[in-house]
Amino acid sequence: MSAAFFWCIIALFALAGIGAPVALSMIVSSILYLFLKGQDVGLAAEQMIQGLYDGFLLLAIPLFITAANIMNAGTISERLLKFCLALVGRFRGGLGHVNVIANMIFAGMSGSAVADAVGLGKIIIEMMRRDNRYSAGYAAAITAAASTIGPIIPPSIPMVMYALVSDTSIGYLFLGGFIPGIMMGLALMALNARMARVENVPLEEPIPARELPRLTFRAFPALMMPVILLYGIYGGATTPTEAAAIAALYALILATFFYRAVSLSTLRQVFLESGRASASVGVIIGASLIFNYIVAAENIPAQMAVLLKGLDVSPLTFLLGVNLLFLILGCLLDATTIILVIIPLFLPTCRALGIDLVHFGVTAVVNCMIGLITPPYGVLLFVINAITGISLRTIVAAIWPYIGVLVAALGVMLLVPDTVLFLPKMFGYVGGR
Repeated sequence: MSAAFFWCIIALFALAGIGAPVALSMIVSSILYLFLKGQDVGLAAEQMIQGLYDGFLLLAIPLFITAANIMNAGTISERLLKFCLALVGRFRGGLGHVNVIANMIFAGMSGSAVADAVGLGKIIIEMMRRDNRYSAGYAAAITAAASTIGPIIPPSIPMVMYALVSDTSIGYLFLGGFIPGIMMGLALMALNARMARVENVPLEEPIPARELPRLTFRAFPALMMPVILLYGIYGGATTPTEAAAIAALYALILATFFYRAVSLSTLRQVFLESGRASASVGVIIGASLIFNYIVAAENIPAQMAVLLKGLDVSPLTFLLGVNLLFLILGCLLDATTIILVIIPLFLPTCRALGIDLVHFGVTAVVNCMIGLITPPYGVLLFVINAITGISLRTIVAAIWPYIGVLVAALGVMLLVPDTVLFLPKMFGYVGGR
């Protein structure tokens, strides 16, 4: 490691430590590295511009963000919740089950955990807290935990980012997320059923079966969105980026003309918010491109690969160790930083050890999503706090059992690779390093 890289790392952590945005910290520290190396500092801008403009896959990110924001602005969330309430609301802990099922369905539309938390969170938490049927911590914790499923069941914005840094097929990554996402949902529903019995949560008044066809009809257009999206990708009709554009257009038509729930002024706000969110993600990706150039120039990935191979660790030991590291980093760093900056360091070692990159990518994204609800930096905890007013202390106190079952589900995915690779193999995947 050169002296320039040493001071680059010091500057990165110093800036981040005083509260500077991660993207800004990475850009400034990278420029410092180039200056100390005597290289043209304009190289930073070149790496950012070339990486962003050459990455056609990246266009999927603002399109998925726009689709999610349009759905949140319309009445799609409410319709999905009523549909799920008719399906599972009659069981003990029914609204908790509704919470998880609704997030699993919404996951097939948004690709973002924060979008799921914002779109469904406020509504379902208010439903759960009505008449004190569920405690504030219970409602907030299960909502935050269920939102982590959003980027696992396709589409997935974090998986698009992982595909960018690993050169892995986004289609196979999306397929690999199906079973893990369902596993996470079932684990949360099992915990919810147990906690509902322990806390003696009252049963909901069941919705008559005769109402189910009407509620299904009202929700059917929204339920068709993931079907259209995934058929386009896996049927060979569209690329993932084109599918994201179709998703955004379908959400727009659905919310504006079919449900008539979005006005022109609301659309303006939706597009402004989508633009801000996309720009924020774009700056972080651009900063990571500069930083990854520096890491490559220092030959860090190859050095790590040689070091880890020299330790003679098995692929499973490596996977478990790296995922333990990701769990720790998830308490301190946001998911985007881990995916774009930390994960690329381990990819050469994965290839050297014969670890499948789709399996590694899906489990890494699951790990990063668990980080979104892990104190002290769990972003979803802050989101739920902001939209509901429930104190962070209350949410943090209730979140630990949910973290536990999600970590257990992650352990199964790591130990049984076919939980991730079964569907990709069905569609012709033969493994990749």
